[in-house]
Amino acid sequence: EAVSEASRRRAIKRFKFRNCIVTIDVRSSVLLGKEGGIKLQAQVTYNPTMRLVAMAALAASLGQTHSFSSIKSTTPKRSATIITPRSSVSSALESPPTDTKRSVAAVPKFAQRWRKRTKQLATLGPASSSFEMIETLFLAGADVFRLNFSHGSQEQKKELLMHIREVEEKYSHPIAVLGDLQGPKLRVGEFSNPNGEMLKRDQLFRLDLDEAQGDNTRVQLPHPEIISASEIGHELLVDDGKVKLVVVEKGEGFLDCRVDVPGKISNRKGVNTPDSVLEISPLTPKDRSDLEYMVGIGVDWVALSFVQTPSDIEEIHELISQHLAEDQFRPAVMAKIEKPSCFFDDNLEKIVELCDGIMVARGDLGVECAPEDVPLLQKEIIDTCRVQGKPVVVATQMLESMIESPTPTRAEASDVATAIYDGADAIMLSAESAAGMYPEESVAMQQRIINRVESDTHYRSYLNQLPMTRKETPTDAITTAARQVAQTVNAKAIVCFTLGGSTVARASQERPTVPILAITPFKETSRQLSLSWGVYPDLPRSGSFGFTEEDDVLVENPAVQGAENDDDFDMVLKNGCRAALRKGLVSDPNDLLVVTAGLPFGTPGAANVIRILPAAGPNCWNGICRVED
Repeated sequence: EAVSEASRRRAIKRFKFRNCIVTIDVRSSVLLGKEGGIKLQAQVTYNPTMRLVAMAALAASLGQTHSFSSIKSTTPKRSATIITPRSSVSSALESPPTDTKRSVAAVPKFAQRWRKRTKQLATLGPASSSFEMIETLFLAGADVFRLNFSHGSQEQKKELLMHIREVEEKYSHPIAVLGDLQGPKLRVGEFSNPNGEMLKRDQLFRLDLDEAQGDNTRVQLPHPEIISASEIGHELLVDDGKVKLVVVEKGEGFLDCRVDVPGKISNRKGVNTPDSVLEISPLTPKDRSDLEYMVGIGVDWVALSFVQTPSDIEEIHELISQHLAEDQFRPAVMAKIEKPSCFFDDNLEKIVELCDGIMVARGDLGVECAPEDVPLLQKEIIDTCRVQGKPVVVATQMLESMIESPTPTRAEASDVATAIYDGADAIMLSAESAAGMYPEESVAMQQRIINRVESDTHYRSYLNQLPMTRKETPTDAITTAARQVAQTVNAKAIVCFTLGGSTVARASQERPTVPILAITPFKETSRQLSLSWGVYPDLPRSGSFGFTEEDDVLVENPAVQGAENDDDFDMVLKNGCRAALRKGLVSDPNDLLVVTAGLPFGTPGAANVIRILPAAGPNCWNGICRVED
């Protein structure tokens, strides 16, 4: 319907939809720029402040509410008016998005991703090196991908990282990349008999520095640090504990041992030293090269093997600082707990304090510690991490049988469930996803177990058993209150605005009953937060709190300049509501969100504001919206 210029000035509103200008005649119809118009089936009564209704009505017809942002209206500024947009907004929210590339949460196939709390790590390898398989594992539930630098070349790892970033971009959801350093490998030398030697119980066997090939009485141990650190009575475990030796005599450059557990010993078998703290760096020359390469290609997490004492964490922090370019984002450090020395004195507490996350590496830990001790140590590690607010991953042999079988054993399913009940932030797959026959099924099985455990009424009671020590800070007060408020008002999510992720980590430590939506201007922060329990970060696209370059915003850089006035802060809050809609966390305009933020924006670690918002936006309440025209 043609309208006069005078009428257009009074009634026409314009909005931007992606790259098109949408012109709305709020009295009668909707017109699209460029090619003409699409008329609505129902008429809309004219009101100078019907912007929200018009946007919602158009969204209902196009199925993309979160793709809209207002631009300057041709109508002069008027005072605020109270309107009731519930019916229009409801129809818009109930319309599922049809563009799966822009809205992951609305796709029923993997909407469940936003409902789980415990995260999943999947190791990539020969069975999962293609873009298609990485995408498949992501859709099956993987939140973090592990690159094991013990195998393959550095160039292969970079190719895998590029595939991960492609998947991340396709689904607009941050995916973390964990680079795992190999660490020192302690091994015996070689034997003259290529088949090795069979050692008998109680016989004497010498380990020395002589490079000559070994026999039934001796073999080279090319690690003088083991000989110097070992004392009479210390145990040495060969080939993952298949052979146990006990030191009975020590001399210059040798150890005489008694065979306590007989077995076959052959070339280059590994040696574990559960009773000794070795004067050795956890970083070999290969590890140092791999670390520099990891920092260069931009991994989000670095896992350090062979951690014995807190000084090992300090060493890798220093090396990372040396390799960081100016203004480059710092990768987070994860310590792998696999040595008994981590539990000496207060080593564990200090290691957790110095690093950004912990991995319970039950492979070597299970070799060097008694099997019956490992479950107790696992609980101790998890509790220590929860008290300090650091993410913890339980790894190794979780679904080992699924390397060759499409289903796990019942004991393996119980093992995974136990880690979840214990309160772990994440669970990991190693060979199951890297080299197994059923990588997708393994990831999907972990997610099924997660969903089942987290729906159990006992799960919440177990999480609440561990008392949290809270600091007398505004951040602790706000995050604690957010958890309580969300539970009281039955909110759908807690929305945290953050720069470095510390506020979100504190919120995760509280283990709230609703998902935590993290909004940050930095992609690197959002990726690192992918590992934390209950956190689903939004992927920023323009270095701001949810704004895109196409958005018509009121400030140049809301990440650091915004919220000096109410309009700027409302704009930031609106982006929080949009992000919750994109993730599928809200489905009704009256769904409530609990928002935490720090003012002024751009202050790291500040959390001094808490707000309760409906999904319709910060200017709406109980179906009534105040809209500035």
